[in-house]
Amino acid sequence: MNEVPTIDPELQPDQNTVDFDLARALSSVVSVQCKIPEEGFTAQSLGTERAGHGVVIGEKGLILTIGYLTVEAETIWLIDHTGGAVAGHVAAYDQETGFGLIQALGKLNAPAMELGSSSKLSIGEDVILAGYGGKSGAINARVAAKQEFTGYWEYLLGEALLTTPPHPFWGGSALINSAGKLAGIGSLFIQQNDEDGQSFDGNMVVPIDLLPPILDDLMTYGRVNKKPRPWLGILTAEVSNKLVVAGVVDDGPGDNSGLEVGDILHSIDGHPIDDLATFYRNLWSSGDAGVTLTLTIYREDKIFEVAVPTGDRDTYLVKPKMH
Repeated sequence: MNEVPTIDPELQPDQNTVDFDLARALSSVVSVQCKIPEEGFTAQSLGTERAGHGVVIGEKGLILTIGYLTVEAETIWLIDHTGGAVAGHVAAYDQETGFGLIQALGKLNAPAMELGSSSKLSIGEDVILAGYGGKSGAINARVAAKQEFTGYWEYLLGEALLTTPPHPFWGGSALINSAGKLAGIGSLFIQQNDEDGQSFDGNMVVPIDLLPPILDDLMTYGRVNKKPRPWLGILTAEVSNKLVVAGVVDDGPGDNSGLEVGDILHSIDGHPIDDLATFYRNLWSSGDAGVTLTLTIYREDKIFEVAVPTGDRDTYLVKPKMH
């Protein structure tokens, strides 16, 4: 699980082309290896063994990563650039941004990386996307776009960072700006169009500016201290300007209300929906988790309404064990 993927040496960053201590910055990135119990809610969709990266952001071993690596983890091992390994535990998970925090339970030989600004990044700007493994785990990249991103799993970012070329092992990687500071956390592989309509392969990166407003809550409560937003437990795809249910989470709110794969979503509480962003914004503005929503759907040439008592996704997750 600790293998570093092969990256073309021509893509790897070089100290001669940056104005900060490259080796020090890259040594802030650690390997994150997680074990999830088989009974975990996310075990089937995300697997029981997950590996990626994290970035040390606190002097006492606080690590920022992408939350899907750590959600429901019962054991976490962290490996620094010297090969030293220490255990960690899940400190927080924020479903809205996707960020996860890990607290190292021992001494890591890894300096904290200072937080930068994602809003100050310009399209076309050179950056480094760094995974664990020093230069051999990092690539030179550029910001290809800054735009809204919607995920079929009830996820929406108002302005995500899209970078290219793609990192081959992106989960939890560090987006490092020209000052050697952390500008985002790698989340996904994407195939996207830029502002000129040109297609490219790259990565979706969660902007670091989303972290400071919620960091105190995450450190204090393990989540943002507000009432959870409503969750349907469905996977939704945009197909020919229609929203189609592509998956239904077993025993989730949608499943228990009779939603089926192939259903076409027409409206929510009477509000027409024809794209994911509109759907999610209407969903989350309808109230807190537990509110009952009315979905108008097409199924087999019939149109009808389905009442869905929404849920709090967090209550479905296996809680991390403290060590």
